[in-house]
Amino acid sequence: MPPLVAPLSVLGFGAAASLYLLTTDPHQDGQWLPRCPFNWLTGLLCPVCGGTRMVYDLLHGDLVAAFHDNAVLLVLGVPVALAMYGRWLVAAVRGRREPPRIGNRGALVVLAVAVVWMVARNVV
Repeated sequence: MPPLVAPLSVLGFGAAASLYLLTTDPHQDGQWLPRCPFNWLTGLLCPVCGGTRMVYDLLHGDLVAAFHDNAVLLVLGVPVALAMYGRWLVAAVRGRREPPRIGNRGALVVLAVAVVWMVARNVV
């Protein structure tokens, strides 16, 4: 399998999901969108709760609403995800099959930010 197949497949899936979200408003009840399992079980907001609404708002050009849906995911998560995807795509173009890894320190930073954000958004 050529190295570009995986990153381009992810891009295609993301594009298809984005097209679905263009016409499906997650702010309205009754939409066919999965509920966060953590929120369903505990009633608490997980670190990525509001992510679907955030993407919907970004697709419709409403940056303020996207920030309100999940500020940390918008400000930190989206840029990091885009940077990681960009590194993966560049590596694939150069013929490497392995996606870039964030490493142990990066994983600890992501975990720490996620825990602090989850606690903060459920306490306030």
